[in-house]
Amino acid sequence: MLKKKEFPKEKQGLHPRNLHRERYDFGALLQSCPELTDFVIQNPYQDTSIDFFNPDAVKMLNRALLSHFYNIEWWDIPTGYLCPPVPGRADYIHHLADLVAIDINETIPIGKQIRCLDIGVGANCIYPIIGNKAYGWSFVGSDIDPVAIENAQKIIRLNPSLKGVVEVRLQKTKSAIFNGILQPDEHFNLVICNPPFHTSAEEAKSGSQRKLSNLKGRKIKNPTLNFGGQNNELWCPGGEAQFARQMIAESKLFAGSCTWFSILIAKSEHLPAVYHAIKSAEASEIRTIHMAQGNKISRIVAWSFQRFGADSKVK
Repeated sequence: MLKKKEFPKEKQGLHPRNLHRERYDFGALLQSCPELTDFVIQNPYQDTSIDFFNPDAVKMLNRALLSHFYNIEWWDIPTGYLCPPVPGRADYIHHLADLVAIDINETIPIGKQIRCLDIGVGANCIYPIIGNKAYGWSFVGSDIDPVAIENAQKIIRLNPSLKGVVEVRLQKTKSAIFNGILQPDEHFNLVICNPPFHTSAEEAKSGSQRKLSNLKGRKIKNPTLNFGGQNNELWCPGGEAQFARQMIAESKLFAGSCTWFSILIAKSEHLPAVYHAIKSAEASEIRTIHMAQGNKISRIVAWSFQRFGADSKVK
């Protein structure tokens, strides 16, 4: 048995309003989701945990978190689809709440009048769930995958609290982001996007291989993605950098349809190209919000074609 590790009471780096700053309380999670029982183990440090290399265990943990913290009655995803880590997704939502407050007198916005567009909502529908439950916002989610849309619709249908405030739309043109989704005279307070990270399926597999090998302390030849992910969820031609450039270029055509556009950027080396694209699109505002969860560092880049004050600049 390994010597028991000492952990800080709160996870460092998460947003102050994030409900997941403390370590997982498995006693409370089991009460909310008894199905989690089959996956709870004692790790080598004799802490109660789950096997984070087991996709089924990770999915059940997500179900328990969504039930316990967000009162979600039913949640599931098809086999192999992306099972996102809830704490990090919640951080994106909370930071954007601070951002949207800029244009409404610094007050954190609450209520369904705050409308959000989630580009790439996925089968998990995670951002609309957290955003609606945390702040009462209404959401439209788009995706190019009919299976993802069908599952997201099922989540909405089986959770009465989401009906009428969360809607999903199939993007029929895979080369488009906003066109075909945004309707005439429709306005959103913000756009959320967690883009495909990798440039190819081979790169996605290599990245998972590297990550799991580091965690396991030995070389992993055929990695199992504990968080899953279909091709269009994990990679696209040009990866996140190219996706961001396309999204920014298209946003100029819909400048009056949204107050804040935003995208999650994982690699810091992509930031110069992203900033250049935003400036080329003639946006009035650019904001960078840094996020940290453990050793993982990422950032939200947001831009607007409206102007909010003299302190607006790249941060």
